[in-house]
Amino acid sequence: MPIAVVREVSPSIAQCELTHVDRQPIDFDRATAQHDEYVRALESLGYRAIRLPALVGHPDAVFVEDCAVVVDEVAVITRPGAASRMGEVASIADALRPHRNLAFIEAPATLDGGDVLRAGRLVRIGRTARTNDEGIAQLRTILEPFGYDVGPAELTGCLHLKTAVTSVAPGILLVNRAWVDPSQFPGFDFVDVDPSEPFAANALLVGDALVLSSAFPRTRARLEARGIHVTTVDATELAKAEGGVTCCSLLFD
Repeated sequence: MPIAVVREVSPSIAQCELTHVDRQPIDFDRATAQHDEYVRALESLGYRAIRLPALVGHPDAVFVEDCAVVVDEVAVITRPGAASRMGEVASIADALRPHRNLAFIEAPATLDGGDVLRAGRLVRIGRTARTNDEGIAQLRTILEPFGYDVGPAELTGCLHLKTAVTSVAPGILLVNRAWVDPSQFPGFDFVDVDPSEPFAANALLVGDALVLSSAFPRTRARLEARGIHVTTVDATELAKAEGGVTCCSLLFD
């Protein structure tokens, strides 16, 4: 059975790092309920959830995606670009060690998993405030021997690459062209987010299904018009912490 590594919401989530969104009050109980709904959705789609305990002193720790990049051959433990998140990494490595050989991003590199888009054998890594050139180079060195086509991607106006573009079906990417140029992903077809829903490009491909925040009904309609089955979850409270549906899990077989 495929696995989803998730982490419970930290009681300190209101002190999260923010870059491109304004700080708003975050209701911890509501965020926890939304996270539970999200995990149940993954379980309904055939995944076994490994629930890690909350890290009280780490407000962003629910966003486990940033601490690792997991492919079939290896789990790469990252070095997050926000110093406040460095303490999250060891427990993610411990959770993944029974399932994969581990490789590690080393200083002076920084790399957030949210900047790593994998679609088949194509891997594009966003060059952002959280991921530097050395992080891109180290991940390329780790993944290229396994046959991945690894390269950088440029973006603007958002935190991570997967805020702007995600894989939603074989050969199809969901994109916000205002934040990323789709020509950087050759050989793919595209679904554009509805202009009124700029953050809708963050969608999570789960087997043959797609998980999307219920806040984006117009983009959902565009996806379903392309024959993509969409499961929606309420992630609006987690979005106040600049998180999306890809951020909250590490999925692998």
